[in-house]
Amino acid sequence: MRHPVRLGIALTVALATAGCSAAASGEGPGPDSAPAARASAEAASVTSCGRRLSFAGPPERTVTLDQTSTETLLELGLQDRMAGTANLKTKVPAPYEAAYAKIPVIAPKIATGEQLRTATPDFVVAGSTDLFAKDRAGTREELDTLKVPTFVSAVDCPQQNPPGTTPFELLFSDYENLGKVFGAEERAGRLAADQRAAVARAGENAAKVPRGADQPTVVYLYSVFNGMPYVAGRTGLPSEMSRIVGAKNAFDDVEEDWPEVSWEEVAERDPDFIVIGDLSERGRPGDSAAEKRATMTGHPVISKLAAVRDNKILEVPGIELDPSVRSVHALGLLADGMKDLGHVR
Repeated sequence: MRHPVRLGIALTVALATAGCSAAASGEGPGPDSAPAARASAEAASVTSCGRRLSFAGPPERTVTLDQTSTETLLELGLQDRMAGTANLKTKVPAPYEAAYAKIPVIAPKIATGEQLRTATPDFVVAGSTDLFAKDRAGTREELDTLKVPTFVSAVDCPQQNPPGTTPFELLFSDYENLGKVFGAEERAGRLAADQRAAVARAGENAAKVPRGADQPTVVYLYSVFNGMPYVAGRTGLPSEMSRIVGAKNAFDDVEEDWPEVSWEEVAERDPDFIVIGDLSERGRPGDSAAEKRATMTGHPVISKLAAVRDNKILEVPGIELDPSVRSVHALGLLADGMKDLGHVR
């Protein structure tokens, strides 16, 4: 944060002059219009990435630093509690468009401390810890001294979570904790329950696979930059998606979310299935599913892989391969697609 003193003054003024607004209307992008937040002040406490956060009442000027956080709050019907968003990577889904249009965009890309200051937030939410950096929105410590609590998705804080907790369960805990902060427990609980059921459905086919049967392997192709493929490593959500559907991420031995590898390494893994992340809306060269298919079919080595020859290729929205409120949709596409293509080799 470049001007912590000035930011503190701005935030102090904002917090001192903020009145008690009416409760969120509940007319959000979700499946119903149930009230999203409590109308009266009520204390709440949650833990986020090792920090205990306490609130005298529901935040009224929340800023989300990335699309993941923005869409989670919109799904919970909290648009009336949002004072700004940042870092939109693709278009928001149609159900969120009307609510999203009413919220100021403080930065089209990654927000800086100055941009955050203009929104005078009383709560800041992010999907990843790296957005809270000195040259970005400011560190959590800096914002804490200014009495602005910060929330980070539990998915990005594995060292703070109980061993063995799955990424999806961490994602659902985000919904429940945010619901507690805003008094939207009922809606958050419903969302978590619905998505837990979707995860269970995705695993039904895997449960039918005979014990001891070989697990099919999957390469997740996220992007192609300067001709080089970026695939899912062990720490990304696709490894958990693979486990749920009874498969194995072919690059499970790489301790990264989305490592750059070579096409020769992909060929060596010889996956049974290839999942393409379609990033058409991002618009960079090689982002679309069609471009990725063309690259593989035109490659002298990759084109000879059985998965490419036999078209055992699935397409999912690329943004859904990172943890978000949309991820269970990609999981369902993966489960259904692998079943249609022949789950066991």
